Amino acid sequence: MCTTCGCGQNETRIEDAHDHAHVHADGTVHSHPHDQAGEHGHSHDHDHAHAHEHRHADGTVHSHPHDHADEHGRGHEHGHHDHRHQDLHYGLGPAGAHAPGASQARMVQIEQDILGKNDALAAANRKRLVERGIFAVNLVSSPGSGKTMLLVKTVEALKGRHEVVVIEGDQETSYDADRIRATGARALQINTGKGCHLDAEMVGKAIERLAPPAGAVLMIENVGNLVCPAGFDLGEAHKVVVLSVTEGDDKPLKYPDMFRRSSLMLLNKIDLLPHVDFDVAKCVASARRVNPGIRVIEVSATKGQGMDEWLGWIEQGAEGARTPRDESIGALKARLAGLEAQVAELRSKLT
Repeated sequence: MCTTCGCGQNETRIEDAHDHAHVHADGTVHSHPHDQAGEHGHSHDHDHAHAHEHRHADGTVHSHPHDHADEHGRGHEHGHHDHRHQDLHYGLGPAGAHAPGASQARMVQIEQDILGKNDALAAANRKRLVERGIFAVNLVSSPGSGKTMLLVKTVEALKGRHEVVVIEGDQETSYDADRIRATGARALQINTGKGCHLDAEMVGKAIERLAPPAGAVLMIENVGNLVCPAGFDLGEAHKVVVLSVTEGDDKPLKYPDMFRRSSLMLLNKIDLLPHVDFDVAKCVASARRVNPGIRVIEVSATKGQGMDEWLGWIEQGAEGARTPRDESIGALKARLAGLEAQVAELRSKLT
């Protein structure tokens, strides 16, 4: 994850049933799951040492080799080695990520520093939006999920009912903002360069420039990426993850952080279901496995299926965002009317 860039050597864990790292003469290391229940079924005809992993307080992991030959110089036999599970997993340390050059403790500190600053800015964004009754949604997805087309259709459908302003995030170009502006809605493009996500500072500056009116709907289309945007609060009311049926039904389990942090999953391009191998029930079950409370709406931005339910969700959120502000304004007006009545009464007594 980009919150821990520049960090962590020796954080590799090779996934298997029981890890024993084999250190060979050429310096390569690999792991085999060993059956520890009893006798071993075959021998190695090469000399090697076995390395047992040691995990330190800072999260770093390394192995110490030791010789398994007995005092007579004889090697010992090993059981059958299961070579099916030699996958690499870099997310098992305290930081949940890997980057060359620093320990897990350093990675955790970097992430805390970056996210701490971002969270403070996001809180400021949220306060500003709440005070003005603006309903903000952060749309996240892989590239190609169809979220820009979905957003265009959403803006067009809400025209005349809500003012919608849009913040677009991409590494380069203003293509998506231009598509939104073609609908008549106001939009501002943020280009992140090599950055793989929007952050709260970028969005705060965009809000200042766009100056959405009180009671508006603010749609933020994040950079296409199912990883890094999950970690960055922008000040939105909800993250909405868009998943198209052309991407595969296993995405919620492959990228759990994004689905865990989203309030709603829009399952897009459902008009293509007859033409793709996609199990809707399996996908929904996987999403609810990582986030039991996630709501799911099946939509087709191009054909219009499910759009009424999606628009209804937005309108309900917009009404909820406006209500506290309207109530506060109503209370202030009532108080002002009461004060004016008291002043009028005092004047009448003085005259």
